[in-house]
Amino acid sequence: MDRFKKVKIASILGILGNLFLLIIKSMIGFVTNSHAMIADAFNSAGDIISSVFTYIGNKVASIPSDEDHNLGHGKAEYIYSMLISIAMILMGLFVFKNSFNSIINNSVLDFSIWLVVVCIITIIIKFSLFIYTNNISKKYNNLLIKANSKDHRNDCFITFGTLISCIFALYHIYFLDGVIGSLISIWMIITSIKIFKESYDVLMDKSISIETKKKVYEIIEKHNEVKKVIHFNSTPVGYKYQISFTIYVDGNMSTFESHKIADNLEKEIVKKLDEIYLTIIHVDPFEIDEC
Repeated sequence: MDRFKKVKIASILGILGNLFLLIIKSMIGFVTNSHAMIADAFNSAGDIISSVFTYIGNKVASIPSDEDHNLGHGKAEYIYSMLISIAMILMGLFVFKNSFNSIINNSVLDFSIWLVVVCIITIIIKFSLFIYTNNISKKYNNLLIKANSKDHRNDCFITFGTLISCIFALYHIYFLDGVIGSLISIWMIITSIKIFKESYDVLMDKSISIETKKKVYEIIEKHNEVKKVIHFNSTPVGYKYQISFTIYVDGNMSTFESHKIADNLEKEIVKKLDEIYLTIIHVDPFEIDEC
């Protein structure tokens, strides 16, 4: 599928881009003793892990349904998204500890023009990756790429903060380096918790959104033969949902007629709503005098 191919390409680009940034950030960060740059380097290391998990999760999710997994492997996206979030939370805590210690110990940053160069290169690469992954995320509603996209976007702001700390160091204002390093870690943790929650909701079979449910009912209401709808349920199937409900139709209808209505309605809902993977409708008779 085109969806999985696009995600695969995006994850590979993320791995290569972040690997390059990790190398140059680490080198310059340790040479200049910049805690903000070192924190940024650890952030890039986390981004590599994120992109690797994206690649693996996407590969597993693309496997079609089989005898053991009747509804496919789509939830792999959310399992790996959760793993990404946990790894990023641990990384964020580690970076926060180091950055906070640098503030307490009044660590000195050795200014270098290379710090500025690395920051500019990072912003260009990360913004490009953000644009690319954000478009894919919106088009295919993929949580793995959505997580990557947010991470790329956040990195642009984070590195801009690192750039500011470098400029301040030129005027012998060093405390900002540790402060920005701490802010980077906090941002990483907050973003990761949000991704964790979103993954958790799907894995715990969170129901479809109110907006999508409303769209389903709007389609049903166009069929005058349907007198009542009850027992509406939904279950996540990867990045889509399986829904089921019971409709009541005229009890004087033949079995063929009533089930034909249900069949047409099932096909219409799946065709019109991209969020719906499968629709299952049960039919019951409705007494006319109940209308």
